Amino acid sequence: MDMTRRNLFRVSTGGIGFTALSQLFAAESAPAHQPLPGLPHFAPKAKRVIYLFQHGAPSQLDLFDHKPGLGKLRGTDLPASIRMGQRLTGMTAYQATFPTAPSMFQFARHGQSGMMLSELLPHTAKVADKLCLIRSMHTEAINHDPAVTFFQTGFQLAGRPSIGSWAAYGLGSECQDLPAFVVLISQGKGNSQALADRQWGSGFLPSKYQGVKFRAAADPVLYLSNPEGYSNAARRRYLDDLAKLNEIKLAESQDPEVAARIAQYEMAFKMQASVPELTDLSKEPESTFDAYGPDARTPGTYAANCILARRLAERGVRFIQLFHRGWDQHSALPRGIKLQCEQTDQPSAALIADLDKRGLLKDTLVVWGGEFGRTVYSQGTLTETDYGRDHHPRCFSMWLAGGGIQGGLTYGSTDDFSYNIAENPVDVHDLHATILHCLGVDHLRLTFKFQGRHYRLTDVKGNVVKGLLS
Repeated sequence: MDMTRRNLFRVSTGGIGFTALSQLFAAESAPAHQPLPGLPHFAPKAKRVIYLFQHGAPSQLDLFDHKPGLGKLRGTDLPASIRMGQRLTGMTAYQATFPTAPSMFQFARHGQSGMMLSELLPHTAKVADKLCLIRSMHTEAINHDPAVTFFQTGFQLAGRPSIGSWAAYGLGSECQDLPAFVVLISQGKGNSQALADRQWGSGFLPSKYQGVKFRAAADPVLYLSNPEGYSNAARRRYLDDLAKLNEIKLAESQDPEVAARIAQYEMAFKMQASVPELTDLSKEPESTFDAYGPDARTPGTYAANCILARRLAERGVRFIQLFHRGWDQHSALPRGIKLQCEQTDQPSAALIADLDKRGLLKDTLVVWGGEFGRTVYSQGTLTETDYGRDHHPRCFSMWLAGGGIQGGLTYGSTDDFSYNIAENPVDVHDLHATILHCLGVDHLRLTFKFQGRHYRLTDVKGNVVKGLLS
């Protein structure tokens, strides 16, 4: 293939030398959805991931981290020895006092494991023995956007590949007519933060690895349907001719993004048949809708998206990410968190039970959690029936279930105020390393060279949390 001097300098100044470009181009020329050579690094326990991201940060104190001793301390100022000078957001830095706000909700033990869960999660309680509850998560960011970006990409600043893109890049997909990485978004009934498409972007990886967002609309994917009067045969001819032009451009420039573009056009054509079948829930039995709850028939709801997540898993999609917005409860938390749980508790539990019934849970890793936790002290005025909670990155809770993870396990603990970690801390890089490990990937070895450096999802940190593994 010809490479002009101008194109060589253009590619080289972009940070990819000619030798590296040749290797990258060879990888890009492989059939779509193929794993990288040598991957997985070892036998995986999980073939796919369903990540139920609770955008806005659920309160661990009101859902997972029971602190009965706080009842006697209600309204008292949080001791300085507990706060230890932690930085505060601009929303509570002005407060003269930090009144301790015990949860209004009751907790009880569930399952043979005796997992302690809030009364707000009656359905999750039924699958407690399938869950691994981490109470000792912590993160670096204290505001939503950098915290969400950190969880999605392993870095607080925008521009890095998302975790789903890394999985798609390294492992490909078992499905040839759906993307390897699919994103579904639902809107809760609470306060919502902005959610940018870059949260599922591919960063410096080839663009074909970015997440594909499905919408609750007639066309679940933009421009999926042919224009009126335009047949499938005509589109096929158009794509064939376009591919020839792109191949000429590829031979001229050797730009791997051109190869990615060819692959994306072909995937879009395949999706014209696969996506309508996927999103048509009319053949699901009545028992499915009963299990997932009253919102399950409404497209775009968290419940409907959980059903779609199971259907995507059945079809071999590698990484499925649900974003559910509305957890940002700085005020009126008791009312807001109850509404959120009414939308999410039953579908989340139904997804676990449904995957298990179909034999999919054993090789599907399900992850549930937000970007950080919530403070033990009330933001603003504490009353008998109301309180709010500010952002809290020092400790919070998440749960995992399925492929490669111990069920019925509660891992890590916090102090008496759920303010600092007492044992077994788990940071974001550790979580990412563990997710990749379940997929059969050594996080130290899944890298991509960009601007002269080999990057990875876990940056320069991260350890697999072996205590979580089955």
